[in-house]
Amino acid sequence: MKYVIDGGAFPYVTCALEDGEKMITEKGSMIWMSPNMKMETSGGGVGKMFSKAFTGESMFQNIYTAQGDASITFGSSFPGKILDVNITPEKALIAQKNCFLASESGVQLSVHFNKNFGAGLFGGEGFIMQKLSGNGTAFLEIDGDLAEKELAPGEKLVLSTGNVAAFEASVHMEIQRVQGVKNVLFGGEGLFLTVLTGPGKVWLQTMPIVSIAGAIRPYIASSK
Repeated sequence: MKYVIDGGAFPYVTCALEDGEKMITEKGSMIWMSPNMKMETSGGGVGKMFSKAFTGESMFQNIYTAQGDASITFGSSFPGKILDVNITPEKALIAQKNCFLASESGVQLSVHFNKNFGAGLFGGEGFIMQKLSGNGTAFLEIDGDLAEKELAPGEKLVLSTGNVAAFEASVHMEIQRVQGVKNVLFGGEGLFLTVLTGPGKVWLQTMPIVSIAGAIRPYIASSK
């Protein structure tokens, strides 16, 4: 599979496939393709469908198979970037559950729970994430601009939970409570912050969609 990432505020990735190569997506993110792409929808079994329903993800995957040389294009749903990552058996990736755009069929998707259940439950979007393992190229949607950081062993990074896009599985993630009543009430960062501890690579997004939704909520008139 060969690919090109293009576009501006709403980027897209075009994948050139050889006969029999497959791509998967969970969002219905395909925007155009050559006529010799075969589409199939799969639920992945009752247990997997139930876990996806619990986490708020789509219960189905769209699988696109090239019938001869073919191409398919996937587009982002929010202004930002498309990040291409290489998944290997030695390097799995943990990502926000809404980041996954598409991947080669050798990439396996599974639910990843933050081990700190109590803090994660109240910490919001950082509690339930998605693990990408296996072998192949995956594409992630990044909200806003993209920042990459390489954490040394034991090095820590503190940030707002929604700004975490993805990190290598070697990175440890925990959620800590913001200290001080004034900080909680007037600091604007909510009740919790995320702490990432190396070693490993971290990808951050500057404009998470949950923050945008929270910012405009007071200006939307509620219906009565």
